[in-house]
Amino acid sequence: MVTISFKIGKLGVLNTLMKKILFPLLCLLQLSITAHTQAVSLVSQAAKAEEGIKQMMEEEKVVGLSVAVVKNNKIIYTHSFGMQDIEKGIPLTDKSIFRIASISKSFTATSIMQLVEAKKISLDDDFSDLIGFKVRNPKFPNTKITLRMILSHTSSVNDSEGYFSLDVINPAKNPNWEKCYDNYEPGKGYAYCNLNFNMTGAVIEKITGERFDQYVKHHILDPLGIEGGYCIDSLDKSKFATIYEYSKEASKFIASKDAYNPRSVEIKNHIMGQTTPIFSPTGGMKISATGLAKYMIMHARNGAYDGGNIISRKSSIQMQTKLSDEGNYGLALRISDKLIAGETMVGHTGSAYGLYSAMFFNVEKKFGIVVITNGCAITYDAGFNSVIKRTVNSLYDIFIK
Repeated sequence: MVTISFKIGKLGVLNTLMKKILFPLLCLLQLSITAHTQAVSLVSQAAKAEEGIKQMMEEEKVVGLSVAVVKNNKIIYTHSFGMQDIEKGIPLTDKSIFRIASISKSFTATSIMQLVEAKKISLDDDFSDLIGFKVRNPKFPNTKITLRMILSHTSSVNDSEGYFSLDVINPAKNPNWEKCYDNYEPGKGYAYCNLNFNMTGAVIEKITGERFDQYVKHHILDPLGIEGGYCIDSLDKSKFATIYEYSKEASKFIASKDAYNPRSVEIKNHIMGQTTPIFSPTGGMKISATGLAKYMIMHARNGAYDGGNIISRKSSIQMQTKLSDEGNYGLALRISDKLIAGETMVGHTGSAYGLYSAMFFNVEKKFGIVVITNGCAITYDAGFNSVIKRTVNSLYDIFIK
């Protein structure tokens, strides 16, 4: 009996050892099989997406297209189609950099939220005090125009006198300054306005003492490990995607010469807090689709990234909360249920010089899509460029749905 008991004991130990060794091995095998299955699925999805997008590009007349898909707050797919430069025969790549136009506004607003958190500024501050001259709608002289109104396009300021100089709205500089204001009371209407954000860029310089483009680089781009910026001369020009406008009359694409104007002389003579529009805080960010996706993930994670926070959760929620039903606009981010049927998305679009861009995400479902084209024939669907909308929905149907 003792011998039998001893053998049974040895078998028990052996079984325990086998379980300790085999179970982890089986788990690893299962993980390997799952990973392999997912990889095969992703390859199949990519092939399907690329076939569909190439066909769409032929139908819509598109020069080039860069895309990025985020799922579970991670980039799962990037690809670039078509040409970076038609004349030089350079194909578009995932490293190609675009001037993304109005999505740039969100970088400016993100910078402001950092200053709000540091208690250097308040969203309810009188903008006149921040900018250094009177910003008041003459039709409503007793209504304070706040920083919050400026960032949400509810300020009543307009672009009728232009937006590449702050002088247009400065009563001491422009005798027609009153034309810069609409007929609605500040805070009680909505009208999209580029001047709002070029003025905000100047405020960032006044508050921080740091040049606008450098502030964004040091406090947003560098922490996220993103190549990009507002200053042409600080970037690798060989990566710039030439932007093309489509001429219906000539039935061809024409390169936009001013899209990447370096403004080197103006920057050399820059006056802090005054000539800030030379960087175009309203539309001058240059970045790749992949870089923009990294930035988007930060916003989708309510300001967080792997190294910490760019802005707080509270600030992020403020940016993503609409302040006007008319524009469905928060603080440089808009809310839309028209881009993808059945999904409420947060983000922004951009268009300038022939370029069209979109960055939209869903915080709860942890997905997002970036699409940028450097030139296409222009048609619209529910307020969105058709190329942008078709591409977003194709990527959503294949990778997310």
